[in-house]
Amino acid sequence: MPRFDTADVQRYYDRYTDNFVSHGPGSRVGALHRAVWTTDIKSPEQAFRYTENRLLRYLDTLPLDQVPHIVDLGCGVGASLCYLATQISLKGTGLTLSPVQVQHAKQRIDRAGLANRITCIEADYCALPDTLPTADVAYAIESFVHSSSPERFFAGCAKCIRTGGLLMICDDFRCSTPDPRASREVARFQQGWHLNSLLYHDELIELAHQAGFEHLSTDDLTPYLRLGTLRDRFASLFVKTCGWLPLENTQFGHLVGGTALQTCLAKGWIGYYLSLFRRSQ
Repeated sequence: MPRFDTADVQRYYDRYTDNFVSHGPGSRVGALHRAVWTTDIKSPEQAFRYTENRLLRYLDTLPLDQVPHIVDLGCGVGASLCYLATQISLKGTGLTLSPVQVQHAKQRIDRAGLANRITCIEADYCALPDTLPTADVAYAIESFVHSSSPERFFAGCAKCIRTGGLLMICDDFRCSTPDPRASREVARFQQGWHLNSLLYHDELIELAHQAGFEHLSTDDLTPYLRLGTLRDRFASLFVKTCGWLPLENTQFGHLVGGTALQTCLAKGWIGYYLSLFRRSQ
């Protein structure tokens, strides 16, 4: 049984999305995921669009004879698809469990004049609707870890992605460590951020293989994350100051999870990886 069911994850994002959009580090561009500061990145906007720009490069490798259909599995407020649509001609579908995020996404799509190219629907990517058109590319940025079943996630991807199509996953993964402190911090991260599928990376590759996906590449992006920012230090101080409270179960649970994640990334107990797969069968 998953630690958090779909209703739990939905409530988590219904509760926090307004705050993420208004005050999150990626609020300027609508990004709910992390910034990646490789050596060629010159601005926060570029850092928050790193994963989407990688996806654009992957798209260049596909032989396409029509406008590609791209599916965002855990689309947040639709900002990634809107950005991609400014770079290439596409049809896009975003899926999220959160009706709050659907409303944010629809407003963003309408403001951008993209309603004829992009749609966002309330749906579970572990139980994809039969009406979803076949995808040339699907991606999950910091959403795979919420899946109630990684096996069902990949089964859904195999159903919706055409043979030869691509799947990109960018997320956190466990790293092997003998340090006994790791299990407590990892658990706080999982509890605070409502995570069900925090896997070891080799487990991800095996599950993908079983579902008919060929592993093409994986990049470790952990060294390019900026840890310990002023915002992160403030959150850590708050969590330490209020450590006597059961914060994991309050409105501040995301701060507890975020602080634990910072510790895990800094200690090497968790890695932030970007993996690419091709549906081979």
